[in-house]
Amino acid sequence: AFKILEEISDDHQIDLKEFKSWLVMATKFSGGIKNSDLKKAYEDHPEIGERYVSKWGDEYSWNELTMSQSLRRMQYAVRGTVVMKADKLKAEGREILYTNIGNPHGVGQKPITYYRQVMALCDLPDDLGVDHPDAEKFFPKDVIARAKKMKAAIGPAGTGAYTHSQGILEFRKDIANFISERDGHPSYEGNIFLTNGASSAIDMVLTALIAQDHDAIMIPIPQYPIYSAIIARLGGRQVGYELDESIAWAVTEEELERRLADANDNDLSVKALAIINPGNPTGQVFSREDLELICKFCAKNGIVLLADEVYQRNVYADGKEFISAKKVALETEGCEKLQLISFHSTSKGLIGECGRRGGYMELHHICPYVQSQIYKLASSGLCSCVAGQIMMDLMVKPPVPGEESYEEFAEQESGIMESLKRRAKAVVDGLNKIDGIDCVSAEGAMYAFPKVTIPEKAVQAADKEGIAPDTLYALSLLEETGICVVPASGFGQAEGRFGFRTTFLPPEDKIMGAIGEFARHHKDFVDKYS
Repeated sequence: AFKILEEISDDHQIDLKEFKSWLVMATKFSGGIKNSDLKKAYEDHPEIGERYVSKWGDEYSWNELTMSQSLRRMQYAVRGTVVMKADKLKAEGREILYTNIGNPHGVGQKPITYYRQVMALCDLPDDLGVDHPDAEKFFPKDVIARAKKMKAAIGPAGTGAYTHSQGILEFRKDIANFISERDGHPSYEGNIFLTNGASSAIDMVLTALIAQDHDAIMIPIPQYPIYSAIIARLGGRQVGYELDESIAWAVTEEELERRLADANDNDLSVKALAIINPGNPTGQVFSREDLELICKFCAKNGIVLLADEVYQRNVYADGKEFISAKKVALETEGCEKLQLISFHSTSKGLIGECGRRGGYMELHHICPYVQSQIYKLASSGLCSCVAGQIMMDLMVKPPVPGEESYEEFAEQESGIMESLKRRAKAVVDGLNKIDGIDCVSAEGAMYAFPKVTIPEKAVQAADKEGIAPDTLYALSLLEETGICVVPASGFGQAEGRFGFRTTFLPPEDKIMGAIGEFARHHKDFVDKYS
């Protein structure tokens, strides 16, 4: 970048516009993702629709140079260049298998009947729903009773009106009971915020945390890119701590201490540390010992712990179990003053209701003044989606044995869970049979994150195109097989590592077919660049 600056200023003094253009280039996001490529992919996207384009061409006062440079630097690989290319191919008639995002219903998972029945009755006017004389012909009695109770909690204005900005009180009480029963420790509805999925909760918390440009957030590498995206947009700094692939993506105390020391040496103020448990994209399930290490580290250094626990129902490995960060903190000496915020969602687990945008966060040992300011921030958005609030309440308080809907509900949940276990094992085993691909076992969550050996000629070809080598690989996989994955570079990874993230959410027959296509493509790709 500095060499280019020297070249353009060799024969004249550059003006402000030239300097800004150079600055845009110099601060391009690493990992081979270009905003120029994003612009073209956006303009070609088949589902954007017809747009008005000004006849005045490029003479905009609000443009690449004058817009928010934090937004320009922000990246979100899960719906990036490869996915936009996939959408374009699909519009042209290609069959695409989307394994790029944890969107269960989008790839064929059926909704759980009980949730949808109660949701429908909550939305319907009483005379057409819960009070209709023939209601019991169409809905089980326990569904009707639950809908009546939820409608009473929502209030007479119904689901089309704004709610309290922190969320409906009775729903937050149910969430507090769920947390208390899960952890064996009290939880309080006043510390719970219902949100539009976990993502909006994370956004709110990071907004409240990042006060200046040297404030930093420690995030796992690899990470789910919502963290790096929001941190970049807010003008903060990310400090990556690497999960160790050689020990099943565990974290070590030495790595945490080293990264914190490096941040301090660079005059960064580390405000918070994020964990994702079970892991996305890595699929590990942290042990109690892992969580004790992290909780003690944060408590000792006055760092707020952000615990992303949206996959807590998705644990598949024998001998593994989900343990919440809050439970560990409350049971570990030295963590009495740990500041903790935990996140959960209706988008994952066995429910998979991504489009409802249901989520919550629980604040533990957070300054009351800060909590009041987070409430102010929530109030600026009025309230979270009411459908999401309903779905969250249903998720934490499902039917119980003895109720009319329970057997069907339990059968549907069990079917989803057992299928996920089979698919997780099949994908990892299948990838590990391919020469040149290595994949750590997916203990939980919804993803496999294999490491791929890419020939040097492919690395050179990617460099010439200005993209990451695993982006070249992912685009090739898409074009040759119709399988859409996310390049591992979009999540962050150790230097010299290449790979991709794939879900194992599509139906089992399609997953088994995809395993064979992964193998065929890898051989062809290696042959092409050998």
